[in-house]
Formats: sequence, C-alpha cells, structure tokens
Amino acid sequence: MQQRGLILIRRFDPARFLKLLPALLLAAPAAAHAQAREPSAVVIAVPTLATSQDVETDAGSTWSLANQIADLITADLDSTTRFLLADVDKVRIPSFPEVTAPSYASWRGAGAKLLLSGFVNARSDGRLTIGCYLYDVQSGRELTRKGFAVTPSEWRRAAHRCADLAYTKVTGNPPPFDSRIAYVAQSGADRSLVKRLAMMDFDGASHVYLTTGNSLVLSPSWSPDGKSIAYTSLGDDRLEVRVIDVESKADRPLLHGGGDNFGPSFSPDGDWVTLTISVAGNSDVFVVQSNGGIPRRLTTSPAIDTGASFSPDGRQIAFVSDRSGGPQIYVMNYDGSDQRRVSFGPGDYDAPVWSPDGEWLAFTRVEGTTSRIGVMRANGSQDRIVTNGPRDEQPSWSPDGARILFQHFDQPTKRPRLSIVPAEGGTARQLPTPQGASDPAWAERQE
Repeated sequence: MQQRGLILIRRFDPARFLKLLPALLLAAPAAAHAQAREPSAVVIAVPTLATSQDVETDAGSTWSLANQIADLITADLDSTTRFLLADVDKVRIPSFPEVTAPSYASWRGAGAKLLLSGFVNARSDGRLTIGCYLYDVQSGRELTRKGFAVTPSEWRRAAHRCADLAYTKVTGNPPPFDSRIAYVAQSGADRSLVKRLAMMDFDGASHVYLTTGNSLVLSPSWSPDGKSIAYTSLGDDRLEVRVIDVESKADRPLLHGGGDNFGPSFSPDGDWVTLTISVAGNSDVFVVQSNGGIPRRLTTSPAIDTGASFSPDGRQIAFVSDRSGGPQIYVMNYDGSDQRRVSFGPGDYDAPVWSPDGEWLAFTRVEGTTSRIGVMRANGSQDRIVTNGPRDEQPSWSPDGARILFQHFDQPTKRPRLSIVPAEGGTARQLPTPQGASDPAWAERQE
C-alpha cells in the first residue's frame, strides 16, 4: 500500500502527528513559497524507505519509522531553496532489493533528477540499521551512500544526516540539518521573568532545558565540538561567564573573581574564549583560555568595547565599540593589533558574527526604534539589510552559511521568538519553541 499517498484517508495517529509537528511547521511555509526556489533548484524524489521485515521497536515499527524518516528528510530538503520535491505518489514505493537497484525509468517519468532512497532494518542488538543512497536518475548511477547503526530513539538524527548527505553533495556546503540551536527560553511575567538556557534540534525537536532558571542567562556560545556552551549568568547583581556541559549539565565559572564579565565566544579550535570584562566602569575585550586562567586584554579604549567573536580561521576578531561616538563594528587581529572600523551605514551596529566561510558579518542595525538584521563583507562593503524589523536582533548563521537565525518580537504573544531568513534576504520563517525565545546560537552537530 502506498502509505504516504493516503494521509487523508488512513486512521489518524496522534503519536505520529506529534513527532512530525516540528517538521510540518517548518515545511508548510516552504511549500507556500515554492515559487521562491533558486533557478538552479534540483528536483529530488524521496520515497518511503524500505524495510526487509516489519519489526516492532521502542520507537514504533520499522515500517512506521520508514515513513517518518522519509517525511523528515522531505521536510529538511523542502526548508531550503535548493530542492524541488518530486511527486513520489506517481511511482510505486521501492521494495527492499530496489533500494540498491532503483528503477531509474520510473523516477525519470516522475520528473526527478535525483533519488534519495534507503532502508530501515531492526538489528539483533536492539538497534536500527538505517541506510541512505543518493542516485543521479538521469545518468543512472549512485552518487554517494551512508549508513548508521542507531538506537530507535535516534531515528530523527539519522534522518537529518540522510538529508545532509543530499544537501552537501548538491551544494558543496557544510551540512545544516544535523545541527542544534542553543537559546534563552523566557517564561513568566515581566516582573518575575525566568530565563533558562535551552537546547534543541534545528527543527525544534529534542528540546532540553540546561539551566534551572535560578539566575537570568544571556548570550550562549557553542564550543566547536558541540560538547559545551559558554553563556552569561546574572546572579547576585553580577554578570559572570559560565561554561556548561550539554550532556551532564555540570557548569563552572570561566573566571574566578574580578569584575563583571559577559558576552563569551569560542575560538574555532576551542582553546580560547573572547569576552568583555568591565573594570572600574570601563569595558574592554579580553581573551582567556577556555579552561580558565588569566585573561589577556585586547582593547584599551576608554570607550565601551564588547560583543567580540572570532573569525572561522581564528585570525581576526570582530567587536563593537562606541569609540567613534556610537556603537559600530570593528575588526582586529587575534592579538588585538590593527583595530579598524568596518561599519559606516546609518544608525548603530551591534552583535557581529562571522559567516562559516569567513567572508561575511551578520549584525543588528538599530535606527531609531527599529532594529533589523543585516550582512556585510568582512571589510565593510556590500552592507545590506535582510529582515524587516521592527525589533529583530541577535543573528546567528546556519552551519552552511545559507540562512540566518535571529530573535524578533512576536506581537501576538508580546515575547521574543526565533525566526530564520535566507542570508540574501527574503521571507522569514518562525521556528517553533515552547515559549518566548531569544539569544539564539546555531551550531553544526559533531559526530
């Protein structure tokens, strides 16, 4: 039976709907704006995965998982502008043997240029074997393949990695789907606001709170290996950078003693952290080893210097300074030398972050009461705005550099929320979170 083609008439499954809800929320806007695909978008077919035998697992039967994995892969690819999804209902679902020997003529008839096929099999040790294959339908050849041995509860991550397989092969860009987002979750009334550090998959699934809410938290920053997050904690009327292990939730202060310190950002090798330290009313950019130690001062201006972040090659640091009269973006070498201003547009600039390729800076620009997200070349050229405002802040690049995650003010809930916009500008898409959300940080998930 062609299960995915009969969604409207088969029995409603509440558990499956809840599992797919984040992907459906992401996919719906993409479908509504299908005309916005890039001219070079590739037509890809993603049929239901096969299984050699339908076996019950802790996450459902292998046949049910085969459908859910295909749905999630489809949602991932459809959330970008690089793919068009072929109508898989025009072709019979591949059997298990056909996964490695596809009927190319059938898929050509459906208009597909690429085919992403695969299987889900139960193993004797309780795990699943999930295999994904990418084929060039026109030439009739396999392009790449990848297999995973995972627990049943890890099927979502395997699906994201299958989508990454196709995305990276087609675009040559780093994989964006098997990634995680850290952010600050907000709840409670304004006078009793609770801010907790939270973490989730890029599509809103696998949501976890990392802190209890006993102190306010701000500005999370991922370590390059994805194992820890540096963040700012406000407790006992003092700002302090702390580092938390995302698995154990054990955390520690980065520094011991001293003045207020805040705004951490890891170096690309994970050995160093930039931060701002305020002493005697003056705020400057420092760098310190990620396991602690004595901070080294990089700026000595009497102005406020803050918001520092390392370039992907570790050779430069972008930061914000009001030394010219208002907050503007500056870039310096990693040792503090050659400090130069790069932003010259209208208004104030804030929160510069480097694109993964090191060519661009995303930032917040404030003009009057309106704040929007913009991008510019690292030398300050090609400065342009990519969101509409009126209160857009705190940009963070996707791992592939194609999209920017940011916080915006949601008028219906009167809370900040998270949205994603193409790096070149366009329609922003809200990311589902359980409550108010701010200060996003998007990171590639490591093995």
